[in-house]
Amino acid sequence: MAKKMVHLIFPQNLIKKPVIYTMAKKFDVVPNIRRAKVTESVGEVVLELEASKENLDKGLAYLRKMGVKVEPIVGDIIE
Repeated sequence: MAKKMVHLIFPQNLIKKPVIYTMAKKFDVVPNIRRAKVTESVGEVVLELEASKENLDKGLAYLRKMGVKVEPIVGDIIE
């Protein structure tokens, strides 16, 4: 199993859609929400993702395809 920490930025049109849930179910990825901030215009989420490397890559590609900006996080975050 591989783990990756990512910072996701959701555009306004995706804020109310179950994008993380869909990615998790479709690609067998376990998301752990570490931090989140949602306003009317943007959503930001820091996630720790765990899955096989192949499924993790597919899940992140799915998020990008949906219009989510995906930024990798290196090291620990301050919570």
